[in-house]
Amino acid sequence: MKLISLGRTGVRVSRLCLGCMNFGGRTNATDATEIIHHALDGGINFIDTANVYGHDPANFHEGRGRSEEIVGSALKEDGRRAQVVLATKAHFAMSDDPNARGSSRRHLIEACEASLKRLQTDYIDLYQLHHPTNDIPIDETLHALDDLIRAGKVRYIGTSSFAAWQIVESLWASKEHGLHRVISEQPAYNLLDRRAERELIPMAQSYGIAILPWSPTAGGFLTGKYRRDNPLPSGSRFDAFWKGEEQRHFTEAAFAVLDAIEALSGAKGCTSYQLALAWCAQQPGVTSPIIGPRTLQQLQDAIQAATIELTAEELEQLDTVAPPGRAIVPYYGYDGMTWVKWGPHAFHW
Repeated sequence: MKLISLGRTGVRVSRLCLGCMNFGGRTNATDATEIIHHALDGGINFIDTANVYGHDPANFHEGRGRSEEIVGSALKEDGRRAQVVLATKAHFAMSDDPNARGSSRRHLIEACEASLKRLQTDYIDLYQLHHPTNDIPIDETLHALDDLIRAGKVRYIGTSSFAAWQIVESLWASKEHGLHRVISEQPAYNLLDRRAERELIPMAQSYGIAILPWSPTAGGFLTGKYRRDNPLPSGSRFDAFWKGEEQRHFTEAAFAVLDAIEALSGAKGCTSYQLALAWCAQQPGVTSPIIGPRTLQQLQDAIQAATIELTAEELEQLDTVAPPGRAIVPYYGYDGMTWVKWGPHAFHW
């Protein structure tokens, strides 16, 4: 597994990041622990979770925090916590308390303390704002995060689903107030939505911001498991997790991209999933795509993607069906697939 610098920090992370959104929900603790151990054995040293992960997709109120608990227990059992770059996030509601959410000083400090306990660690390597907000000034948020860094509870800070202007605003506020700056951003980025290439990625390259794409294979669509006019595979993401989004997602243009991926992966002797993931990892400005395996087999498939190199000609072939800077299915920003729904609950992921 190749390593790369995490933005301007000099910290070396694996070219793939293990995302733990499924752990505690669709993936039980035993299987999740096995996945974590195999990921570390396979050279992955970068793990990303969030305080809200682990809930039951059918009941948002159940299981929040379970993913962090599983990760913490697995790392303690494995004994390699010091070798892992551990990332988590905070923003979304952790209870019905109106103050147990958002990016206020009160919530972030309380949320960090709770995450440290669940993760069974003294510090978090990368603490991220899980979503932007317009109702709290960014300097309020940055002051709280800066205090967590100075207290030794957080090493670095980052963002998720922020627009380019919001990150630049945070950089300005950090400079204006003498605060630690964000070093990373998690955007949606895949062959079905390349809009991050317009402003976000060029901005990140200019300011030394690490880009950690989530959903690099479009929620598993680019694996080829979903077929035209076929029923959704039982237990798949669109059947159990993104129920109702398939009508917006399963367009002829999206399947045309999948057709091109399958043709190219067949010629290269790899799976469609591996090729789509390798494409994302190979894009300029990308640090580590976040994989979200539900099973050990999916993890093993993903690790093989780290060995695949696409030629300039192959990249041009994919550009033909998935034009740079454009969206075939919207992920990036505040529309389309950025809405995740659980029963009566709906919020941006």
